[in-house]
Amino acid sequence: MDNEKLPWFQLALRVRGSVITAVYRRVIACGIFGISISILHHFQLPVSQPILGSVIPSIVLGLLLVFRTNTAYERFWEGRKIWGSMVNTVRNLARQIWVSVDEIAVDDKDNKIKALKLLVAFAVATKLHLRGEPVNYELEELIPNSCYINLQTMNNPPLEVAFWISDYLQQQYNRNCINSYQLAAMQKLLDLLVDNLGSCERILKTPIPLAYAIHLKQLLLMYCLLLPFQLVESLGWWTGLITALVSFTLLGIEAIGLEIENPFGYDPNDLPLDSICQTMRRNINDLITLTPSIHSCKENRI
Repeated sequence: MDNEKLPWFQLALRVRGSVITAVYRRVIACGIFGISISILHHFQLPVSQPILGSVIPSIVLGLLLVFRTNTAYERFWEGRKIWGSMVNTVRNLARQIWVSVDEIAVDDKDNKIKALKLLVAFAVATKLHLRGEPVNYELEELIPNSCYINLQTMNNPPLEVAFWISDYLQQQYNRNCINSYQLAAMQKLLDLLVDNLGSCERILKTPIPLAYAIHLKQLLLMYCLLLPFQLVESLGWWTGLITALVSFTLLGIEAIGLEIENPFGYDPNDLPLDSICQTMRRNINDLITLTPSIHSCKENRI
Protein backbone atom coordinates (compact mmCIF):
# COMPACT_ATOMS: atom_id res chain seq x y z
CA MET A 1 0.00 0.00 0.00
CA ASP A 2 1.38 3.44 -0.94
CA ASN A 3 2.28 5.68 1.99
CA GLU A 4 0.10 8.47 0.59
CA LYS A 5 -2.97 6.20 0.79
CA LEU A 6 -2.56 5.36 4.47
CA PRO A 7 -4.92 7.10 6.92
CA TRP A 8 -3.41 10.29 8.30
CA PHE A 9 -3.17 9.13 11.93
CA GLN A 10 -1.92 5.68 10.92
CA LEU A 11 0.87 7.29 8.93
CA ALA A 12 1.67 9.77 11.72
CA LEU A 13 1.99 6.96 14.29
CA ARG A 14 3.94 4.61 12.04
CA VAL A 15 7.39 3.61 13.32
CA ARG A 16 8.72 1.67 10.31
CA GLY A 17 10.26 4.12 7.87
CA SER A 18 10.51 6.88 10.48
CA VAL A 19 13.67 8.05 12.25
CA ILE A 20 12.37 7.27 15.74
CA THR A 21 14.56 4.21 16.12
CA ALA A 22 17.59 6.23 15.03
CA VAL A 23 17.20 9.10 17.51
CA TYR A 24 15.19 7.85 20.49
CA ARG A 25 18.26 7.14 22.66
CA ARG A 26 19.57 10.67 22.20
CA VAL A 27 16.10 12.11 22.77
CA ILE A 28 15.73 10.19 26.04
CA ALA A 29 19.19 11.34 27.12
CA CYS A 30 18.25 14.97 26.45
CA GLY A 31 14.99 14.50 28.39
CA ILE A 32 16.82 12.99 31.36
CA PHE A 33 19.31 15.86 31.29
CA GLY A 34 16.39 18.32 31.29
CA ILE A 35 14.85 16.55 34.30
CA SER A 36 18.17 16.75 36.16
CA ILE A 37 18.25 20.51 35.54
CA SER A 38 14.68 20.72 36.90
CA ILE A 39 15.77 18.89 40.07
CA LEU A 40 18.70 21.26 40.56
CA HIS A 41 16.36 24.23 40.02
CA HIS A 42 13.91 22.78 42.55
CA PHE A 43 16.65 22.87 45.16
CA GLN A 44 17.21 26.54 44.25
CA LEU A 45 20.58 26.09 42.61
CA PRO A 46 21.38 28.83 40.05
CA VAL A 47 20.86 26.76 36.91
CA SER A 48 18.42 29.11 35.19
CA GLN A 49 20.43 30.97 32.56
CA PRO A 50 18.07 32.40 29.91
CA ILE A 51 20.95 34.23 28.26
CA LEU A 52 22.32 30.88 27.06
CA GLY A 53 19.50 30.75 24.52
CA SER A 54 21.28 33.35 22.43
CA VAL A 55 24.54 31.39 22.22
CA ILE A 56 23.28 29.43 19.21
CA PRO A 57 20.45 31.35 17.48
CA SER A 58 17.59 29.05 16.51
CA ILE A 59 17.40 30.53 13.02
CA VAL A 60 21.07 29.67 12.35
CA LEU A 61 20.62 26.07 13.47
CA GLY A 62 17.37 25.84 11.50
CA LEU A 63 19.01 27.06 8.30
CA LEU A 64 21.85 24.58 8.73
CA LEU A 65 19.38 21.71 9.19
CA VAL A 66 17.29 22.77 6.20
CA PHE A 67 20.39 22.99 4.01
CA ARG A 68 21.51 19.55 5.23
CA THR A 69 18.14 17.96 4.48
CA ASN A 70 17.71 19.67 1.11
CA THR A 71 21.18 18.57 0.03
CA ALA A 72 20.43 14.98 1.00
CA TYR A 73 17.05 15.03 -0.76
CA GLU A 74 18.64 16.37 -3.93
CA ARG A 75 20.93 13.32 -3.92
CA PHE A 76 17.95 11.03 -3.32
CA TRP A 77 15.86 12.58 -6.10
CA GLU A 78 18.77 12.62 -8.54
CA GLY A 79 19.29 8.92 -7.86
CA ARG A 80 15.63 8.27 -8.61
CA LYS A 81 15.82 10.19 -11.89
CA ILE A 82 18.92 8.26 -12.90
CA TRP A 83 17.23 4.91 -12.30
CA GLY A 84 14.13 6.12 -14.11
CA SER A 85 16.35 6.98 -17.07
CA MET A 86 17.93 3.54 -16.84
CA VAL A 87 14.52 1.84 -17.00
CA ASN A 88 13.50 3.82 -20.08
CA THR A 89 16.85 3.25 -21.79
CA VAL A 90 16.69 -0.50 -21.19
CA ARG A 91 13.19 -0.59 -22.65
CA ASN A 92 14.20 1.39 -25.73
CA LEU A 93 17.38 -0.58 -26.39
CA ALA A 94 15.62 -3.91 -25.85
CA ARG A 95 12.85 -2.92 -28.27
CA GLN A 96 15.35 -1.87 -30.92
CA ILE A 97 17.36 -5.07 -30.60
CA TRP A 98 14.26 -7.27 -30.69
CA VAL A 99 12.73 -5.57 -33.72
CA SER A 100 15.73 -4.39 -35.73
CA VAL A 101 18.23 -7.26 -35.55
CA ASP A 102 17.54 -9.73 -38.36
CA GLU A 103 17.50 -13.46 -37.66
CA ILE A 104 19.47 -15.08 -40.48
CA ALA A 105 20.72 -18.13 -38.58
CA VAL A 106 19.00 -20.76 -36.47
CA ASP A 107 20.38 -19.51 -33.16
CA ASP A 108 19.93 -15.78 -33.82
CA LYS A 109 16.71 -15.55 -31.81
CA ASP A 110 18.34 -17.26 -28.83
CA ASN A 111 21.24 -14.82 -29.05
CA LYS A 112 18.83 -11.88 -29.08
CA ILE A 113 17.14 -13.22 -25.97
CA LYS A 114 20.56 -13.51 -24.30
CA ALA A 115 21.33 -9.91 -25.29
CA LEU A 116 18.03 -8.69 -23.83
CA LYS A 117 18.76 -10.54 -20.59
CA LEU A 118 22.14 -8.82 -20.51
CA LEU A 119 20.29 -5.51 -20.30
CA VAL A 120 18.58 -6.69 -17.13
CA ALA A 121 21.93 -8.04 -15.93
CA PHE A 122 23.41 -4.57 -16.37
CA ALA A 123 20.77 -3.09 -14.05
CA VAL A 124 21.18 -5.87 -11.47
CA ALA A 125 24.98 -5.59 -11.61
CA THR A 126 24.68 -1.82 -11.12
CA LYS A 127 22.47 -2.36 -8.08
CA LEU A 128 24.93 -4.82 -6.52
CA HIS A 129 27.88 -2.59 -7.39
CA LEU A 130 26.31 0.43 -5.69
CA ARG A 131 25.55 -1.63 -2.59
CA GLY A 132 29.09 -3.00 -2.45
CA GLU A 133 27.81 -6.57 -2.81
CA PRO A 134 29.51 -9.36 -4.80
CA VAL A 135 28.09 -10.97 -7.92
CA ASN A 136 25.37 -13.40 -6.81
CA TYR A 137 22.56 -15.70 -7.97
CA GLU A 138 20.54 -12.80 -9.40
CA LEU A 139 23.09 -12.44 -12.19
CA GLU A 140 23.65 -16.18 -12.55
CA GLU A 141 20.08 -16.48 -13.85
CA LEU A 142 20.63 -13.83 -16.52
CA ILE A 143 24.01 -14.64 -18.09
CA PRO A 144 25.81 -17.78 -19.33
CA ASN A 145 27.83 -19.69 -16.75
CA SER A 146 31.20 -18.83 -18.31
CA CYS A 147 30.32 -15.13 -18.23
CA TYR A 148 29.12 -15.45 -14.64
CA ILE A 149 32.47 -16.90 -13.55
CA ASN A 150 34.33 -14.16 -15.42
CA LEU A 151 32.13 -11.47 -13.88
CA GLN A 152 33.09 -12.53 -10.37
CA THR A 153 36.67 -11.39 -11.00
CA MET A 154 35.75 -7.91 -12.26
CA ASN A 155 36.13 -4.74 -10.19
CA ASN A 156 33.21 -3.09 -12.00
CA PRO A 157 30.77 -5.80 -13.20
CA PRO A 158 28.30 -3.40 -14.89
CA LEU A 159 31.02 -2.18 -17.27
CA GLU A 160 31.82 -5.76 -18.24
CA VAL A 161 28.15 -6.43 -18.99
CA ALA A 162 28.01 -3.24 -21.07
CA PHE A 163 31.05 -4.48 -23.00
CA TRP A 164 29.26 -7.76 -23.81
CA ILE A 165 26.21 -5.89 -25.08
CA SER A 166 28.37 -3.62 -27.22
CA ASP A 167 30.26 -6.62 -28.59
CA TYR A 168 26.96 -8.29 -29.52
CA LEU A 169 25.79 -5.19 -31.40
CA GLN A 170 29.07 -4.94 -33.29
CA GLN A 171 28.83 -8.59 -34.27
CA GLN A 172 25.34 -8.06 -35.68
CA TYR A 173 26.59 -5.13 -37.72
CA ASN A 174 29.48 -7.20 -39.06
CA ARG A 175 26.99 -9.91 -40.04
CA ASN A 176 24.85 -7.32 -41.84
CA CYS A 177 21.95 -7.90 -39.45
CA ILE A 178 21.72 -4.18 -38.66
CA ASN A 179 22.87 -1.14 -40.59
CA SER A 180 25.23 1.60 -39.47
CA TYR A 181 22.42 3.95 -38.40
CA GLN A 182 20.83 1.28 -36.23
CA LEU A 183 24.20 0.41 -34.71
CA ALA A 184 24.88 4.07 -33.89
CA ALA A 185 21.43 4.50 -32.31
CA MET A 186 21.81 1.38 -30.17
CA GLN A 187 25.35 2.26 -29.10
CA LYS A 188 24.12 5.71 -28.09
CA LEU A 189 21.52 4.12 -25.81
CA LEU A 190 24.19 1.85 -24.36
CA ASP A 191 26.39 4.90 -23.74
CA LEU A 192 23.49 6.42 -21.82
CA LEU A 193 23.31 3.34 -19.60
CA VAL A 194 27.02 3.68 -18.79
CA ASP A 195 26.48 7.40 -18.10
CA ASN A 196 23.73 6.44 -15.65
CA LEU A 197 26.16 4.09 -13.91
CA GLY A 198 28.72 6.89 -13.61
CA SER A 199 26.12 9.30 -12.21
CA CYS A 200 25.16 6.80 -9.51
CA GLU A 201 28.82 6.27 -8.62
CA ARG A 202 29.24 10.04 -8.32
CA ILE A 203 26.42 10.21 -5.76
CA LEU A 204 27.78 7.21 -3.88
CA LYS A 205 31.38 8.40 -3.74
CA THR A 206 30.70 12.07 -2.97
CA PRO A 207 29.45 12.17 0.63
CA ILE A 208 28.48 15.28 2.55
CA PRO A 209 31.74 17.05 3.57
CA LEU A 210 32.95 15.64 6.88
CA ALA A 211 33.63 19.06 8.42
CA TYR A 212 30.04 20.16 7.76
CA ALA A 213 28.59 16.97 9.24
CA ILE A 214 30.77 17.24 12.36
CA HIS A 215 30.01 20.93 12.90
CA LEU A 216 26.26 20.38 12.57
CA LYS A 217 26.32 17.57 15.12
CA GLN A 218 28.35 19.71 17.50
CA LEU A 219 25.86 22.58 17.22
CA LEU A 220 22.93 20.21 17.76
CA LEU A 221 24.57 18.77 20.86
CA MET A 222 25.33 22.22 22.28
CA TYR A 223 21.81 23.48 21.57
CA CYS A 224 20.12 20.48 23.20
CA LEU A 225 22.35 20.71 26.27
CA LEU A 226 21.88 24.46 26.70
CA LEU A 227 18.11 24.38 26.16
CA PRO A 228 17.13 23.18 29.69
CA PHE A 229 19.05 26.06 31.29
CA GLN A 230 16.95 28.47 29.24
CA LEU A 231 13.57 26.78 29.90
CA VAL A 232 13.74 25.67 33.50
CA GLU A 233 12.73 29.03 35.02
CA SER A 234 9.42 29.15 33.15
CA LEU A 235 8.65 25.42 32.75
CA GLY A 236 9.90 23.89 35.98
CA TRP A 237 9.19 20.14 36.01
CA TRP A 238 8.08 20.24 32.37
CA THR A 239 11.61 21.10 31.25
CA GLY A 240 12.61 17.48 30.61
CA LEU A 241 9.58 16.74 28.43
CA ILE A 242 9.87 19.91 26.35
CA THR A 243 13.61 19.40 25.94
CA ALA A 244 12.95 15.87 24.69
CA LEU A 245 10.34 17.11 22.20
CA VAL A 246 12.59 19.85 20.84
CA SER A 247 15.49 17.39 20.63
CA PHE A 248 13.31 14.89 18.77
CA THR A 249 12.43 17.57 16.23
CA LEU A 250 15.99 18.71 15.58
CA LEU A 251 17.70 15.33 15.78
CA GLY A 252 14.98 13.79 13.61
CA ILE A 253 15.55 16.32 10.82
CA GLU A 254 19.28 15.63 10.94
CA ALA A 255 18.67 11.86 10.89
CA ILE A 256 16.41 12.14 7.84
CA GLY A 257 19.19 13.85 5.91
CA LEU A 258 21.64 11.17 7.00
CA GLU A 259 19.33 8.34 5.93
CA ILE A 260 18.48 9.57 2.42
CA GLU A 261 21.89 10.93 1.37
CA ASN A 262 22.85 7.45 0.09
CA PRO A 263 19.66 6.23 -1.65
CA PHE A 264 21.01 2.88 -2.87
CA GLY A 265 20.88 0.77 0.29
CA TYR A 266 18.25 -1.28 2.11
CA ASP A 267 16.76 1.33 4.45
CA PRO A 268 12.97 1.81 4.19
CA ASN A 269 13.55 5.30 2.79
CA ASP A 270 16.08 4.20 0.14
CA LEU A 271 15.19 3.69 -3.51
CA PRO A 272 13.37 0.38 -4.22
CA LEU A 273 16.15 -0.90 -6.50
CA ASP A 274 15.04 -4.53 -6.18
CA SER A 275 11.56 -3.60 -7.37
CA ILE A 276 12.92 -1.47 -10.22
CA CYS A 277 15.10 -4.36 -11.44
CA GLN A 278 12.13 -6.72 -11.25
CA THR A 279 10.14 -4.26 -13.37
CA MET A 280 12.86 -4.34 -16.03
CA ARG A 281 12.93 -8.13 -15.92
CA ARG A 282 9.15 -8.31 -16.46
CA ASN A 283 9.37 -5.81 -19.32
CA ILE A 284 12.01 -7.93 -21.07
CA ASN A 285 10.06 -11.15 -20.52
CA ASP A 286 6.95 -9.54 -22.01
CA LEU A 287 8.93 -8.27 -25.00
CA ILE A 288 10.34 -11.73 -25.70
CA THR A 289 6.79 -13.09 -26.09
CA LEU A 290 6.14 -10.69 -29.00
CA THR A 291 6.97 -11.54 -32.59
CA PRO A 292 8.04 -8.68 -34.88
CA SER A 293 5.93 -8.71 -38.05
CA ILE A 294 7.99 -6.18 -40.05
CA HIS A 295 11.46 -7.08 -41.30
CA SER A 296 13.88 -4.78 -43.02
CA CYS A 297 14.99 -5.56 -46.57
CA LYS A 298 18.71 -6.22 -46.74
CA GLU A 299 18.86 -4.56 -50.13
CA ASN A 300 18.04 -1.23 -48.52
CA ARG A 301 20.79 -1.49 -45.96
CA ILE A 302 23.78 0.83 -46.11
